[in-house]
Order: sequence, then C-alpha cells, then structure tokens
Amino acid sequence: MLGHISFGVNDLAKSAAFYDAALAELGYVRVWSNSTGIGYGRAGQNDKLALFARPGKAAAPGDGFHLAFIAPSRAAVDRFHAAALNSGGRDLGPPGARPNYGPAYYAAFVADPDGHKLEAVHQ
Repeated sequence: MLGHISFGVNDLAKSAAFYDAALAELGYVRVWSNSTGIGYGRAGQNDKLALFARPGKAAAPGDGFHLAFIAPSRAAVDRFHAAALNSGGRDLGPPGARPNYGPAYYAAFVADPDGHKLEAVHQ
C-alpha cells in the first residue's frame, strides 16, 4: 500500500550510522545520499525510507505510530535488534515470539536516536 515514507532527523550523520547498521541486518542498504538526506531500500531499487536533516526541528510521532520492517528470518530480527542497540538505539522490546499478534509473529522493537519507534518482524 505504501510507496515510501520519510521523516526528519536531528543529526543526519548519527541517524545514518544507526540505520546503516540496523537495516543492513534486514537486507536493506543506502540507495542514495546527499548532504541533506539519505534513502534506504533494496540494492538497485528506489528508496522505501528517506531521512532528511532537520536539525533542532525533528520530532518523532507520538504514541500509536511505529514503522515495521520485514525481516527475512528470525535471526535477522535478532541481528537488527543488536545492531540497533549498538548504534545508538533504545530497546522497546527484545526479539521474540508475539503470539498475541499471530501464531508465526516474531519481532523486536527499538527507538532510533530521535525516538522513532521501529520494529523488525518475521512471519
């Protein structure tokens, strides 16, 4: 349904380090970058997530919003979570089964350096 999503970040270099590390574990790469933004997606394809520098102005959406990334395996969810925490993210829920979401739902939850709530999910 969604073509892409974009949001502002306070420190583009810090966010780039976070997303480069975390998204690599899910098979996503930086597909473009310049001095004001970065785009992520599958290699050789268009971006699905774009980050734009908005120093001092960026704010994460409130309760009820999060962005879920498809993970190719449970192990990728585990690696995403570890990479996110090692790159300035905050734990919002460790990797594990979430049977209340579905019988095969396996996910982890983090917040990026600006507080955007993220999930990696494998089903």
